[in-house]
Amino acid sequence: MPATQFEYRFRFIIHAILFALGFGLIPLLSAVTPGILQALDITTRSTWLIASSAIARERLLTFSTATIVVLILAIVFMALAAWLRVWGAAYIGASVVKSPIMHADGPGSRAMLADGPYRHTRNPLYLGTLLHTFGLAILMPPVGAAFTIALIWIFQVRLALAEEPFLNARYGQPYIDYMRAVPRFLPTPAPQVPSAGDKPHWLQAILGEIYFLGALLTLAIFGWNFNAQPLQRGILISLGIALITRAFLPKPAQE
Repeated sequence: MPATQFEYRFRFIIHAILFALGFGLIPLLSAVTPGILQALDITTRSTWLIASSAIARERLLTFSTATIVVLILAIVFMALAAWLRVWGAAYIGASVVKSPIMHADGPGSRAMLADGPYRHTRNPLYLGTLLHTFGLAILMPPVGAAFTIALIWIFQVRLALAEEPFLNARYGQPYIDYMRAVPRFLPTPAPQVPSAGDKPHWLQAILGEIYFLGALLTLAIFGWNFNAQPLQRGILISLGIALITRAFLPKPAQE
């Protein structure tokens, strides 16, 4: 089922709410229904700690080593996410990424966009958001992490399904051929379509995706303290900086 116009327009707010629920779902349940956590054996500890403890119990690694392995895995997910987001935004344009309405081209071309990561996957931005969620989930309680990953994944699919009819109506057969050649999400190692010749706008992309870069740096620099609370504050600061930066990005041209 495709996302509605309302969901597409407010997709950034919806993402923020889903992430916030991932961190706050367990405290919310505890406040609303005291004792439910104990009754259902639900823990408030982070997925990072739970996963590391489980690995140590299976004697696959020591607990200290397991915490490092889980952290590195999360950093890899967030690095891939930040790269996909910046790479995609560099071609489609940061102003288009933040636009509340759908656009059919990048900042420098009226032709169908088929360059950069869009030669490997049709939705690098949505894939990047999902990978970011996997990395961020280690700081959430397990129930909150599972809740957020599932809903973010469903939302990315619904956003993609909403865009496809719009692009099909705009471009017709060339877009149908593009859909047949390039997968919706899982990227291919080699480009599946020729380059359209668009030029990337890296500075705008970096400024537009500063939240993902800030979250990555927060985890990569401060994660070695193995304390989830300062990391959560760092990610909130990254979000605040991103909201301020977005106000200074150019506005997209009207379709």
